[in-house]
Amino acid sequence: MLQSYLFPIKYAFFSFPFAAFLFTMPFLIVQYRKYGYINKFRSFLLYLFLLYLMNAYFLVILPLPASRNNLPMAAGGIQWMPLNFIHDILKETGVVISNPSSYLHLLKERAFLQVLFNIFLTVPFGMMLRYYYRLGWLRCILYTFLLSLFFELTQLTGLYGIYQHPYRVFDVDDLLMNTLGGIVGVLIADWTSSLLPNVERLDADVNPAANRVTYLRRGIAYIIDFWIWTILEVILDQIFNMSLSFFLSTGLYFMLLPYLTGGYTFGKWIVRIKLTRTGVKQRVSLLSLIVRYGILYWLIFGIHQFIPRLANDLHPFISVAVTLSIFTLDVALFIHVIIYMIRKEPQLFYEKISRTKHVVAWKPRDKKIQENNQSGI
Repeated sequence: MLQSYLFPIKYAFFSFPFAAFLFTMPFLIVQYRKYGYINKFRSFLLYLFLLYLMNAYFLVILPLPASRNNLPMAAGGIQWMPLNFIHDILKETGVVISNPSSYLHLLKERAFLQVLFNIFLTVPFGMMLRYYYRLGWLRCILYTFLLSLFFELTQLTGLYGIYQHPYRVFDVDDLLMNTLGGIVGVLIADWTSSLLPNVERLDADVNPAANRVTYLRRGIAYIIDFWIWTILEVILDQIFNMSLSFFLSTGLYFMLLPYLTGGYTFGKWIVRIKLTRTGVKQRVSLLSLIVRYGILYWLIFGIHQFIPRLANDLHPFISVAVTLSIFTLDVALFIHVIIYMIRKEPQLFYEKISRTKHVVAWKPRDKKIQENNQSGI
């Protein structure tokens, strides 16, 4: 029986890196917008919670049937009788109620271990709801019940129609034991909360607005901006048939838009950062933005727009030399960025020339958090 549990857990751990990768982008965006920075302890808890949910789900659905056209279960797909597990335990084990020494047999019997598994399955869920999300008892119980109901419906519907028939029983006792597990988790969270960091005070001593803007944060903003800018360029190129769509679109999105919004592009707004002038507290000027992004997009990246078009008209030797020069420029820029990231330098070369920088543009929504940050509590 132990092997039947280890098999889904193994697959959950193998799948976790992929799920964590998909989870990371929305996770970072939410953290930057809500808290203004990334707290390591909070990140650890949430990724651990993700791993737990994957293990719980895989334990519920695995192993899968060999074919989509699976046969219906002989005993039917639903068990409606509450506390039917008591009958199963008494039937399958050698327990004699009047003989306490026979109770040890329970630890070896499938029916009893199945009940324990259903309780333990949702204990971490109840703990997380109570400790991290600070939910009340009734909401913790309700959400645990709904999680259990989701598991049971997943089984009853054959993974929502993927399989022709249910391959596991919808069991009312599972709903009861899973909900009981959530209650146990809430109790454990209450008993151990004094031993763990206070979630409500994780950000009490942190002023996100004073933090340096990390390259990770800038990278997320750039990914968002890249997709929006790409759509804009395609519109200008394909619909309006503009030959200089690259230069016009970069000028509109990366220069004019931040000037009009006080330093924001859509990506920067999402992660709550903006551009300002170095050494002065004022809106970034249009000239600074033209210098900043003119060097990056019109000069460095712009070379890639013109040279390939001219390559066919150049002497082969010159064409190879130009290609190698562009490649060298790309490698030098890449090394420059990597070195500055490792050294945690706040400004790249084109930012120093344009005298622009990124700053955190975040203010706490919660008045209590704002008062604590201002008072230094």
